[in-house]
Amino acid sequence: MTKSSCRIDRWLWSVRIFRTRSLAKEACLRGAIRVNDAVVKPSSNVKSGDRVTVKTSSVLKVLEVVQTLEKRVGPAVALDYYLDHTPAPTCIEQPNAVTPVAKRERGSGRPTKRERRQIDKLRRS
Repeated sequence: MTKSSCRIDRWLWSVRIFRTRSLAKEACLRGAIRVNDAVVKPSSNVKSGDRVTVKTSSVLKVLEVVQTLEKRVGPAVALDYYLDHTPAPTCIEQPNAVTPVAKRERGSGRPTKRERRQIDKLRRS
């Protein structure tokens, strides 16, 4: 069932970019979804030809809407509803890239407040 336009949160869910519509809605609310380079609300409409940018954790996806749909479809069918213009990941942007891990000596006890801040800072970077 295709229409000329549909809600962005529903479209992202139906083409399997997000597992649930709630996750798609939350991504819109936190500003991780852009349509034609504009931050959108979950209720914003998307139509054929729109360019959708999705930022999830460390991956930036650039999609072009080929056709809109309201109902969720299988993964193979979902590929027919958008074109993926995502740039090839560089070695730094790899989603499975190894992040530095703070190692502590066994038996050294709990980290102090200062050490804990350093560990948190290392994990955030």
